[in-house]
Amino acid sequence: MLLNNFILFISGAEIGIIIFIAVLVMGTDKIPDFARSLGKGINEIKHATNEIKSEIKKSSSEIDGKTSDIKNEIDKVKDDIENISSSIKRDL
Repeated sequence: MLLNNFILFISGAEIGIIIFIAVLVMGTDKIPDFARSLGKGINEIKHATNEIKSEIKKSSSEIDGKTSDIKNEIDKVKDDIENISSSIKRDL
């Protein structure tokens, strides 16, 4: 969150200075390779986060299915207990 706010305060001139320094440090021949490897890294991170999200959604849907089964069994037990208790109350 802090990084997003920081990026909003960078002006065009500051970005130009950063690019100029990058050209001085790395040279013009290495910048495309650096940008390509940076793009591949970002793409791999994106795929990894999407995979994690899908695994979380899959496991949560499995848990929801199991909890609904458990709720149904609990409701059946409650109904059985109510039937037994109502028959005991009638006998009293």
